[in-house]
Amino acid sequence: MRTVWRGTVSIGLVSIGVRVVAATEDHDVRFRHVHRSDGGQIRYRRECEACLEDVDYTDVARGYELDDGRMVLLEKNDFDSLPSAADKSMRVVHFVPVHEVHPIFFQRSYYLEPEDNAVHSYVLLRLALERTQRMAIVKVAMRRREILAAVHTRDDMLMLHTMLWPDEVRTPDFPFLQREVTVKPQELAAATSLVVSMGDTFRPGEFTDEYQQALAQLIAARTTTAQPQPIPPQRDGDTPMDLLEALRLSVERTRFED
Repeated sequence: MRTVWRGTVSIGLVSIGVRVVAATEDHDVRFRHVHRSDGGQIRYRRECEACLEDVDYTDVARGYELDDGRMVLLEKNDFDSLPSAADKSMRVVHFVPVHEVHPIFFQRSYYLEPEDNAVHSYVLLRLALERTQRMAIVKVAMRRREILAAVHTRDDMLMLHTMLWPDEVRTPDFPFLQREVTVKPQELAAATSLVVSMGDTFRPGEFTDEYQQALAQLIAARTTTAQPQPIPPQRDGDTPMDLLEALRLSVERTRFED
């Protein structure tokens, strides 16, 4: 598994060397937009809506649109002038009770793997968090941005959960919240009884994505009629196709036509 960040968890004067590795992966099937008649991939051009010209990537800048429609342009050196978040330290701000952090704040989850010389301190922190039923709220620099995150335990691992900043969580504003609703005691008792009767232990292995499984079976059933990608024609100004690549595509096309 690829390390996405490497540094230390800093708790006062204590530092624990860790490597951050993604704990989840997306199992969605990725599709490409293709031309139905010949299977060629649909390419999207960078076209300027003002002059209708194709724009080279080197001529692309970042723009922020103001409320009045004007555009503020920012170049790479403008971002370089911002405060740098390059510190390789994951600084613990607080240890908070687990139940106080609502799941709405969590974004992505990562495993924290200890460096060889930090295993003892790593296990000590994990046991302390388990015993106190707390998680560490930390600030960490990733991709030149400061990120709010939580360090929590799962089995024998410490986990890092990146979090939304408080102002990124919307306040619910729905009309029904203003209505007064009276719940009868017997209704609450019946609802409580239903919840208790359906109580069980969460076993992740019992749940499967039936849609993705059916989609994979559908694709597998269509592989016998799959078409080779067409060889794109050369246009004026295009870089000539590499000879070996052209030969490879020709062989693939012949194989499917036989």
